[in-house]
Amino acid sequence: MGRLGRSLYSWAHRLAAVIMLVLLSPLLVVVAVMVRLDSSGPALFRQTRVGLARHPFVMLKFRTMRADCEDSEHRRYVTDMLNGDVRHGGQAGVYKLVDERVTRLGAFLRRTSIDELPQLVNVVRGDMMLVGPRPALAWEAELFPAWAHPRFAVRPGLTGLWQVSGRNGLDYLAALRLDVAYVTTRSVLLDLKILLLTVSVLFGRSVTR
Repeated sequence: MGRLGRSLYSWAHRLAAVIMLVLLSPLLVVVAVMVRLDSSGPALFRQTRVGLARHPFVMLKFRTMRADCEDSEHRRYVTDMLNGDVRHGGQAGVYKLVDERVTRLGAFLRRTSIDELPQLVNVVRGDMMLVGPRPALAWEAELFPAWAHPRFAVRPGLTGLWQVSGRNGLDYLAALRLDVAYVTTRSVLLDLKILLLTVSVLFGRSVTR
């Protein structure tokens, strides 16, 4: 895909995100109100992540944890996973950490991925794409092995190959390998496949829970 093609494709993602924001606006308003009523603090959680070429940007999510929580336990957990040291029930899952900071509503929003819908604003801004690698924290990126650096050659995504390949059961290194695999094989058809699989995964969760 040439420079013009990449530019047009990026704008197609932005246009799709605008349409999704308009269609989902009633849901977004309701969720924002519910978050505010469920616990004290803002409805949106803002956090600096690193994207294309490691450039920082502020990523948006619905707040799923109590306000003003510290993240030392999460940092230790991720660091241990990248070193291959953490095992929970025989499996080192990216999202297996039992986090008491998460609110009851927040647990539901995470389980259904509704908490990630505000990232559509990031897509409109050009910080993210609908499909791409997981948006990484700066300190996480510093721990990544050298072979994972190609993941920063593209914008991060609202969903990605890792998300439709066993998200909760993946260890951190496996998720990174999928990010790199996506970058080396990305295409319009692959993105469409991932988007369709994402809808299927989310729908399957809503049916089984």
